Amino acid sequence: MSNDGIESEQSARVGSGPYTCPMHPEVAQDRPGACPDCGMALEPAGPSAADGTDAERRDMQRRFAGSLALTLPVVALAMSEAIPGRPLQSVASPRALAWAQLALTTPVVAWGGLPFFQRAIASLRTRRLNMFTLIGLGTGAAFLYSVAATLAPELFPASARGADGEVAVYFEAAAGIVTLVLLGQVLELRARARTGAAIQALLGLAPASARRIGADGHDEDVPLCHVRVGDLLRVRPGEKVPTDAVVVEGTSHLDESMLTGEPLPVARGPGERIVGGTLNGRGSLVVRAERVGGETLLARIVERVAEAQRSRAPVQRLADAVSGWFVPAVVGIALLCFALWAVFGPEPRLGHALVNAVAVLIIACPCALGLATPMSIMVASGRGAAVGVLFKDAEAIERLRAIDTLAVDKTGTLTEGRPRLVSLMPAPGVPEEALLGVAASLERGSEHPLAEAIFSAARERGVPLESFEDFEARAGKGVVGHVGGSRIAVGNRALLEELGLRGEDLVRAAETQGGAGRSAVFVARDDRVLGVLGIADPVKPTTPEAIERLLALGVRIVVLTGDRRAAAEAVALPLGLSEIVAELLPEQKAEVVAKLQAQGRVVAMAGDGVNDAPALARAHVGIAMGTGTDVAIESAGVTLVRGDLRGIVRALRLSRATLRNVRQNLFFAFVYNALGVPIAAGILYPFTGLLLNPMIAAAAMSLSSLSVIANASRLRRFQP
Repeated sequence: MSNDGIESEQSARVGSGPYTCPMHPEVAQDRPGACPDCGMALEPAGPSAADGTDAERRDMQRRFAGSLALTLPVVALAMSEAIPGRPLQSVASPRALAWAQLALTTPVVAWGGLPFFQRAIASLRTRRLNMFTLIGLGTGAAFLYSVAATLAPELFPASARGADGEVAVYFEAAAGIVTLVLLGQVLELRARARTGAAIQALLGLAPASARRIGADGHDEDVPLCHVRVGDLLRVRPGEKVPTDAVVVEGTSHLDESMLTGEPLPVARGPGERIVGGTLNGRGSLVVRAERVGGETLLARIVERVAEAQRSRAPVQRLADAVSGWFVPAVVGIALLCFALWAVFGPEPRLGHALVNAVAVLIIACPCALGLATPMSIMVASGRGAAVGVLFKDAEAIERLRAIDTLAVDKTGTLTEGRPRLVSLMPAPGVPEEALLGVAASLERGSEHPLAEAIFSAARERGVPLESFEDFEARAGKGVVGHVGGSRIAVGNRALLEELGLRGEDLVRAAETQGGAGRSAVFVARDDRVLGVLGIADPVKPTTPEAIERLLALGVRIVVLTGDRRAAAEAVALPLGLSEIVAELLPEQKAEVVAKLQAQGRVVAMAGDGVNDAPALARAHVGIAMGTGTDVAIESAGVTLVRGDLRGIVRALRLSRATLRNVRQNLFFAFVYNALGVPIAAGILYPFTGLLLNPMIAAAAMSLSSLSVIANASRLRRFQP
């Protein structure tokens, strides 16, 4: 273990270094060490310093192995005193046996227990008493008492001597405590390292290199750090996508399960965005790098998970409040225990007083109490990332479990957010292919979302397109131009009226489509209306299932949208959602959320656009679609990587499971100390003659921490 953390405890109070404490995330420093507040080993705040806890664990393993080898003969020598006839007494005097135990125990305490004593001294110097204060006091008292009894037994009064007149020594207690606490530290560090498995798995998704297509058309393998935005990259079958990109050529199915939690591969083709770290199927793709380095979705996920794991949940305040007075109270109880046994205990009274006071100090170590909340938060954050749910911080995890109302945006949240051609209604005698071809030929010159929907539909159906001329966009109405020598107009009813075109039957049909939540786009050639294209933003295939599951969980759902009420009802009513507030400006969405909160509702808001950001920030918990804008994602406490509303169900169930887990951990910690301290103080002795050996107390203390860690680790297997 590095001693630098002890030497710089003041500078580690607040900082931005790569090492931090899981119990006190405000503590940060630029190198491994120990937390000045609780004494726990600092761990990497991010994945870049991942070898810090490994070095700490290896150091503790070495100390444990060496201490165990020396402690076993010390315990054997101590136990020989209880063997009838004391066979060792025939070959060695009690003083000689005490000297042998001293020789074996000294390296255990001085070397094996050095980290604990350093942390105990630091806690006294900073006046931040913690578990290592108790370990240092207990072990130090047992060892120093035994050293004095070995070196100068004549100084001890009769109350410290046994029936044979000898002063008892407790080297086996000192050595055993150090060894068992070292074992507990090794097991705890291993378990804490496993909580970062989600981050390490995510980091492992990114390939080390990419195949870049040069200006001359030749491929070359380059390190991933050399890839720049705009580079063309080739992704061969079975390879990982090197960075966030847009498909330029080819089609394939990508395995996105590590990012989204969905097991089925997803089809991707030209024009579609793909995520770095996902696994390509059998197709070959040429992609254009869109985001690189720390800007990629994978890098942002890693950072978001790391931030959540080192944040503090509000429920942690309970443990903090208890810890503030717990250690001083335990020291007081130990002193009272020592005094009572020294005055009223059986002979040797001083020996019994020391043993029981040490047992109280050791068994009351509050490590389990301190680990109760951060361990659950760390595991839950990693588990969330594995199923496509990113929590911004621990507060979001805690708040989400209490929501009873979900406000959802329509476009991009309930729906796909990309308009698509859903119907073709040609005039009599006009083929559907001709209607779509004329419209798509002209719309190639437009950047409007409806134009993209028309052009994409023509491309998917293989409709041949012609060149266009004299393109002109009419604001709020549509576009006109020439295709194949004819004047073509594509737009709304206002454009038809401006051009003096008639088509009452098609207009009435278009109005019907508009009432169904579709946008009607008229297509005309010269003086004739050729037909109507129905364009809509389809409901995501997963939305109905998500809504059903949310309603089953008792969540009230309110639709907030800036769209027309008719369009909103066309989407919401078939989903069983009747609470709709339409035609809202961004600030009005936030006002609706505030009104719901004023009614005593705990509100979550789900959205994906810039216009949703005020409402996301105003809600108790903002939930952003990972497919949405950066502004929405930064305003939210929860991000759904895939933009699938089923992720809210996962997040809600995981949040509730996490808070249950935290409460279980706190219960274990409180009950353990409530039962353990009185037993260690000897409350059962008058009735049963039972006393708690300090070594047993040390083992119980370590097991209490491991029980909390094991319980928190169950969240890794939780299926939300």
